Amino acid sequence: EKQITFPIETALAGAPGLESTRSLSRNGFSQITAVFSEATDIYFARQQVGERLTEVRARLPQGIEPRIGPTSTGLGEIYMWTVHYSGQKVQADGAPGLQSDGRFLTADGQMLQSEIEKDAYLRTVQDWIIKPQIKMVPGVAGVDSIGGYLKQYQVHPDAAKLIALGLTFADVAKAIETNNVSRGARYIERNGEGFVVRSGGRLENIEELGAVVVTTRGGVPVRIRDLATLSIGGETRTGSASENGREVVVGTALMLIGANSRTVSAAVDAKLRTIMPSLPAGIEVKTVLDRTQLVDATIGIRGA
Repeated sequence: EKQITFPIETALAGAPGLESTRSLSRNGFSQITAVFSEATDIYFARQQVGERLTEVRARLPQGIEPRIGPTSTGLGEIYMWTVHYSGQKVQADGAPGLQSDGRFLTADGQMLQSEIEKDAYLRTVQDWIIKPQIKMVPGVAGVDSIGGYLKQYQVHPDAAKLIALGLTFADVAKAIETNNVSRGARYIERNGEGFVVRSGGRLENIEELGAVVVTTRGGVPVRIRDLATLSIGGETRTGSASENGREVVVGTALMLIGANSRTVSAAVDAKLRTIMPSLPAGIEVKTVLDRTQLVDATIGIRGA
């Protein structure tokens, strides 16, 4: 509350049209609500809040990035879907999808074994395939994702090996940081042509991470895989989503203030159906809430 909530509330004070602020501070969580007068244009209010967040960001603890919520309301959740595994072996072993032994092979050749790996893959499909396309639907202010794990490549150094080589955890962290960047170096001109020079150093998989050199001993490179155990894991979470006893990922489309809920719901449903064929083999999407059905039922009752 002292390091995050109070500085932000102070920064918001005096914003044109601001009537009051209220906040909720818990372990690892801070929520500030700014209440503007009815006459204030919502986009003007968001601009004022955004400017003040930019100013206060430098005074917040490292790694803290305050974000403004979507331009929606408490009734803006108009369409929800789940992302889950089909549970059926759809192709022969070795092809992408569920394997006979329960493992799951992704389209890029990664074999998922643990439940965390599988749940993280569901979240990846939601955040990188489904969510960006749903956000493009007219009238959608944002898309929330719940469940699964945010994928991580986790490095567990062996303290005994580090001590034997005179290394520290900081040395391993620095090696990862310096070897996971892409740099541009302008261009080289030759024979009247310009050749762009670029260093593509972004790590793309766990094998490349393990190959990062930390130091050398006797002219022999010492790599991360020689010092640590590497695995795919998930960011620490405080909640999850399940359906019929199995873990799933839930996506929620939030309607823009002032939009027609029936029209936007129908558009989201149509878009989701066009996305389904492009999903990885063995992954399914199922609608669990469609505001269109409620609106149609309400209209039917009124017209009875």
